[in-house]
Amino acid sequence: MAELDGPRWGPASKAAPKQLVVLCHGLGADGHDLIDLAPTWSHALPDALFVSVDAPFEHESGFGRQWWSVGDRSPPVVEAGVRHAAGFLDGFIDAELPRLGLGADAFALMGFSQGAMTALFTGLRRVVAPRAILAFSGALVAPETLAAELANRAPVLLVHGEADDVVPVQRSRDAEMALRAANVPVEAVYVPRLGHGIDDTGLAMGALALQRAFAGG
Repeated sequence: MAELDGPRWGPASKAAPKQLVVLCHGLGADGHDLIDLAPTWSHALPDALFVSVDAPFEHESGFGRQWWSVGDRSPPVVEAGVRHAAGFLDGFIDAELPRLGLGADAFALMGFSQGAMTALFTGLRRVVAPRAILAFSGALVAPETLAAELANRAPVLLVHGEADDVVPVQRSRDAEMALRAANVPVEAVYVPRLGHGIDDTGLAMGALALQRAFAGG
């Protein structure tokens, strides 16, 4: 299995990293799409290394990357795709934390769109919980498997534009319901008039979620 990597930023403090924040981009983008979040969020986590990993597969268009193919969007195919993608993301986290000399829980996951689906699926199934999972404009894939496979109850932030015409906001509303039913702590923010993107509200909520996640060490 190929190893993930991508653009890196930080720590802003210039010290050795004390936290790892892994950013997972959306369909057809690459790691450069999200790394610009790092300078903003570094105000909340000045000792964090941000890595915006490139998804493992080339997009069918020949431009950008993808976590799995969306040629067939039927639920079984999507579930198989995110399970395969989770192996790549798990592998990156498992290698990067010891490389940085960090503990097994010294990380958070953030994703946008298809990356949010990957972060949610992967993060909640890790034996050692991430400090937080931030999912922007995403969805909870295979919610019917969550109860049997849930390995932790990491706090989750869901942010979704109510005018999203790519991934409908109902996907995050459904995710919120499923996570609450599984007793996973969830904060959900639905932004009026926002399409498929991240605005100042999302940036602020993301910074707060990361700051809370690592408060106290």
